[in-house]
Amino acid sequence: MTTRIRRAQPADLGTICRLRLQRTGWLAARGSDQWTREGRGLPIESFARAVDHAMRAGETWIAEVDGEAAGTITVNERADDGLWSPGELADAVIVHYMIVDLRFAGLHVGTTLLAHAAALARSRRRTWVRLDAWTTNAELHAYYRGAGFHLARIAGPEVSGPSAALFERRAESWLPGYAGATSQLQAYR
Repeated sequence: MTTRIRRAQPADLGTICRLRLQRTGWLAARGSDQWTREGRGLPIESFARAVDHAMRAGETWIAEVDGEAAGTITVNERADDGLWSPGELADAVIVHYMIVDLRFAGLHVGTTLLAHAAALARSRRRTWVRLDAWTTNAELHAYYRGAGFHLARIAGPEVSGPSAALFERRAESWLPGYAGATSQLQAYR
């Protein structure tokens, strides 16, 4: 198995949206409201616009396993208002929309994507890889902890969105070329 990370192209938008819908259905079957309208998640149309914008800015990446799209991640220096302070943003890259195709669960695609985010952080001389996770998704929190992140805090009540669990990991903690820590939650990878 060979995993390769490449910059997403406009033709990848349909695949990324398919991954989002696949994962939303999987989460719903497990009792989670993550990414659903009921859970105040970004509707798929808004998600597609956001990913398209990030993709055109060169911020979205595709993980391929043996040439087949297996996951995606967006990495930039922006976050929703109120999640991270200006100082925290100035010293970090922010991970968005990391999704792994369920067919590739357990193959470390997620940890490879996160290691790529760390490499981008180091190349930009940023100290941290930061992300916000769905506040009520304890399994997702466990996944990020298993991937070496720690919970920085739950954002305060001024944050209106459903993703207020703030996680971070030092970019230098990934060895160059190493996919990172393994996790007990294989399905999120």
